[in-house]
Amino acid sequence: MGLLTFAAVATAGAASSVVAAPLILGAVGFTSAGIAAGSYAASMMSAAAIANGGGVAAGSAVAVLQSAGMAGLSGAASAALASAGGAVGGLVALLI
Repeated sequence: MGLLTFAAVATAGAASSVVAAPLILGAVGFTSAGIAAGSYAASMMSAAAIANGGGVAAGSAVAVLQSAGMAGLSGAASAALASAGGAVGGLVALLI
């Protein structure tokens, strides 16, 4: 595989991860209107509340995901996600 093909696949992985993240967050229940009833996000929130004595701790995975679901990803989160997606794309390129 050429270097150009490798770079293209890695770039595609980076771009698709950033584009897919908001869609995936909404699909599991972290929406702009709050956590959707009966969703996977609702069960995560329930488990977090039980583990923390009735509340969801600030900075927990549920709190961070809900924040991203409501406000979108920050620049730093988008950069981190693109880096991870690019790494996965690079690994895929090595395997094909």
